[in-house]
Parts: sequence; structure tokens; C-alpha cells
Amino acid sequence: MAGNTSEVDMMAAAREAQWSAAAFMGPGAVKLVAPAKVNLVLAIGARRPDGYHNADTVMHALALHDTVYLRIEAATADEVAQAAAAAAAAGRDDVALGGPADNLLVSIDLADRTGAAGSIAAADNLAFIAADRLARAVGWEDPAHVQLRIEKHIPAQAGLGGGSSDAAAVLVGLAAQWGLAADDERVGECARALGADVAFFLHGGCAQLDGVGEVLRRRLTSSKRAVVLVKPAAGVSTAEAFRRFDEAPLAVPDEVLKAIENADDAAEVPLFNNLAAASEALLPELSAVRAWLAERVGAENVLLSGSGSATYALADSFSQASALATAASAEGWWARPTTLSGLRAAQVPGR
Repeated sequence: MAGNTSEVDMMAAAREAQWSAAAFMGPGAVKLVAPAKVNLVLAIGARRPDGYHNADTVMHALALHDTVYLRIEAATADEVAQAAAAAAAAGRDDVALGGPADNLLVSIDLADRTGAAGSIAAADNLAFIAADRLARAVGWEDPAHVQLRIEKHIPAQAGLGGGSSDAAAVLVGLAAQWGLAADDERVGECARALGADVAFFLHGGCAQLDGVGEVLRRRLTSSKRAVVLVKPAAGVSTAEAFRRFDEAPLAVPDEVLKAIENADDAAEVPLFNNLAAASEALLPELSAVRAWLAERVGAENVLLSGSGSATYALADSFSQASALATAASAEGWWARPTTLSGLRAAQVPGR
């Protein structure tokens, strides 16, 4: 088994060494930016009959981002079917078949730059699911090969929205390639169906959302303040965090809700997350990370993002954020300095 794993690793390394953005880009190709996010506020409310929870949240995009390359190559139906069959016979899980007529062959090349990304089959990747759903929503039946190259700088299971942002970038890229209007409601519907974070990344910057966190209420003026992200090796299951939350729900103070409503600028939003206690109960190391950061920047500037497992701290400068990241890395945690940003999932303009 070890030999097989080594062989796979060597093949992956060889493919990575040979990959070229210049060779990939061309007709039918786009480059997209997929930013991370943090929750300035996550106010979880009552559990609904459908099993979801009401949520009032303020999200803010970060400068930290994944890069997504997307290329569409026309093919015949027979070519798509044959390529899918060949991939299945070879036991490849980086290829999945989608579209309203099984007409889209989607291959995903995942390049990890985090040291903390897990492997995921293409069929389970939110980027593939986004492509499949949009194709079905618009009735796109032309057979094609959709190639995705996702360079991961956002770690998985961190509460930073990396997979959701990649999915939003795929929606944006395919919409552009298929000639859909930027505000085509089918794109927004697909995003909301895929999850709250996906919907946010179509807007980016700083925004207040409600419903289950997927309905945009309003935009706030975004910030460029420096941030340090710190994450232990382990992740937190969002489903498990909500189950733990339901065992002992924490109410949202009225003053937090009033502060959100009165805020027009990200700088006016008080940091709050009533899901954090549940996540810390599941992964006690999160409490140690929070305390470590609070000692250095003050507890009011530290918060778990989403269900975790990344905790962020607002810093006075990028140099302070960088120094904190270096010190956190020495503690054995994944850490990155970055800034709050007005970014959204978007196509990078060509030269």
C-alpha cells in the first residue's frame, strides 16, 4: 500500500512540475480569483423545521485567495462518454460527469499550497457540483470537457469558505463562457442552493446576510485592516458543531443585533460568534488558540470564523500580523497574515 501511495504522489508531483498557466490559458479559458472570508458576526438563531438554523451574519472577504483556472473544450457526445468510461476504468476520481444530458466531463486538478488541504473526489467537490447545477439550470446540453485547475491557498475545514469560494468562481467563469449576463438570476439561485458562503462570494467585500445566511440584506463599507489567521491541524465538522449548539443554545444579545443594524462600515461591527463555544467544546485546542491571540491583541479583536477551525485576530498593521503568524507557526499551528478586502469571486482581467 505504501508503494502505491508513493507512486501516486510521484505522479502528482510530475504533473505539477509540468503544469503551465501559459499553456493552459487560451481560447475558452479564464483565470479567476476565489477569496477567503471571515465572519465578523455569526448570530445563530432557532432551528427551523427544515433542520437548518436562522442566521444573521456579517461576512468580510479577505485578500487571501485561491486561484481557479477554467477551460472549456468542445467535444462530441461519444468523446465525452468514452473519456468518462476510460477514467472510471482507470479508477480516477479527479473526473466526474455532469450536465442535463451527462454532457459535461469535468476534470479537477487540485494543487495544494496550504499544507492543510485534504483530498476530495471530483464528484464530491463543490466546484463540480456548481458546474453541474448551472448547466442544468440553463439547460446547457452541448457536450464539452470542462477543465478546472484549483490552486489552494485557503485551508479546508477552517471556516474560511475556501470550497464555497471556488464554487462561486466556477459559477462566474462558466457564466462568462456561456454568455450569461453578470446578474443572471440563475447564477444567484445556484449559489444560494449550494450554500450561504457561495452566495456571499458572488458579492464579496463586506455584507450582512440572513435567512440561513444566504440572503443578501445589504452591503457595508469594507475594510483593509490587517488580519492574522491561525488554525490547528484538526478541523471541525460544521454539522457536529450545530448539533452541540442545539444541546445548549446561546442567545444573541439584543445589543449585538442593534449594533449590526446601526453599522454602515465594517469597522463599526462588533465581533460576535455564538457558535464558537460549541466548536471549542468539540476541539478544545481552539480555546488555546483564542487565548494565545487574545493575550497579544486583546480579546475584543479575536474571533473564531464560522464553525472553525480558523481563529482570526485583527491587527494594527500587516507587520504585526506577519509577526503573529510567525510566532503562531512556531507553536505548531498553520498561520497566515492577510488583510480584509473588497474582493469577490471574479474573473481576472486578461492582459
